[in-house]
Amino acid sequence: MAPSLSVTPQFRSPLDPDFVPAALWNRAYHAAVSETHSTPLAVALERGDGSVSVYRTAVLPHQGANVEWNCRYAERLLKFLLWQKGGCRVIVGGEPGLAGYLGAAYSPKGARAFDHQFMGDRVYGRPLTVESAAYDAVPDERETTAPLGRHLNGCRIGFDLGASDRKCAAVMDGRAVWSDETPWNPSTQSDPQYHFDGIQDSLRRAAAHLPRVDAIGGSAAGVYVNSQVRVGSLYRSVPAPLFEARIRNLFLDLRAAWGIPFEVVNDGEVTALAGSMALGDNAVLGVAMGSSLATGYVTPRGAITGWLNELAFVPVDYRPGAPLDEWSGDSGAGVQYFSQQAVGRLLAPAGIQLPQEVPLPVKLEQVQHLAAGGDARALRIFETIGVWFGYTIAHFADFYEVRNLLVLGRVMTGVGGDLLLSTARRVLAAEFPDLAERIRFHIPGEQEKRHGQAIAAASLPAIPATEIPHVSS
Repeated sequence: MAPSLSVTPQFRSPLDPDFVPAALWNRAYHAAVSETHSTPLAVALERGDGSVSVYRTAVLPHQGANVEWNCRYAERLLKFLLWQKGGCRVIVGGEPGLAGYLGAAYSPKGARAFDHQFMGDRVYGRPLTVESAAYDAVPDERETTAPLGRHLNGCRIGFDLGASDRKCAAVMDGRAVWSDETPWNPSTQSDPQYHFDGIQDSLRRAAAHLPRVDAIGGSAAGVYVNSQVRVGSLYRSVPAPLFEARIRNLFLDLRAAWGIPFEVVNDGEVTALAGSMALGDNAVLGVAMGSSLATGYVTPRGAITGWLNELAFVPVDYRPGAPLDEWSGDSGAGVQYFSQQAVGRLLAPAGIQLPQEVPLPVKLEQVQHLAAGGDARALRIFETIGVWFGYTIAHFADFYEVRNLLVLGRVMTGVGGDLLLSTARRVLAAEFPDLAERIRFHIPGEQEKRHGQAIAAASLPAIPATEIPHVSS
């Protein structure tokens, strides 16, 4: 007889009472496992550079009615690990039945065909495979961290490429001496030259404010491996052949044009790095709720990882029939709960009617305006997201060592954002008191966001200190 997995949150989302927090579902599953003769399970993810991440856990005896629970647990677990760590080769050790199930699910015709194609062809350039192995035969963990960031010597340029503007700053010995924001609309542009010329324009204007340029660092939305573009919404209108010919090596071409150290990483990583530098502490998880959910991580040792950290696609709601992500086709993904999309889909349950053709950023602004005026309907939207967030922080903390939680993004603006965060704190304190005591929240101010992000981006490349004379102020 299968165990009963009872999930009863202390807090119900006002506009979404059927939400099943992943953290509580997993807690119930692990409690059931602890009451049986459990089977050890290891999941190893190997990336294109040969690095390996290993997650070790335990499952119910894989027989009878337990099979359904095991498959649900293992499939959601692998989904999280793939989008957190990345991987093109998965080795499942300890239970051949689960390895076979996961191999079928993450296949070209399986339920997770999107993840198979994305992780394999688009990110790592080779098919995603799932293999079975004995528990003791799973490879050892071989993690790598990127030696990027915190280099403040010399004259540098830092930039950040967003969907509506590109930010750029000139930095001398860790101090921003000039910054600028330039509107652009990259996602509608099919010509790669538009992207190259726009970035070059910002870099040249920044260079005009420096006696020389020793290094350039940047951030952008998307997946980047060794400064190479793998996936990015900024380039969605570029045809595939032109993407391969001109966008894939866009930043490598810019590096060649400037002839100096030049590094680009995901914008979430730079946000977390900026937070770590501002706090003077590490173990930072950055969460930005904007047009999507952007995240980044700085390890307890202060390094950026080679992981993907694309938590927009990880499952946070385990109920059957959870809202679908229109891109991946999966249910319960983080982007549907912590972004402008979340606000948009809560309008109807809240009883707020806005024309369908109104863009999501404008809908968010109108809801924030209502919240500022004390509108109870709008406030319920932010309280609902706050309940989701409190439980999801605990879920993230099961996979990351977090001392500092950096929270930002347009959804966090104003009284609605304040209510969201206070609600999340109440959920944590009641359901996960040990975690609530351990995590410190940080919301960066406007000056920190503007200059801190630019300085962190500019600090990515290393340059030999002996070759760079000190630049006095």
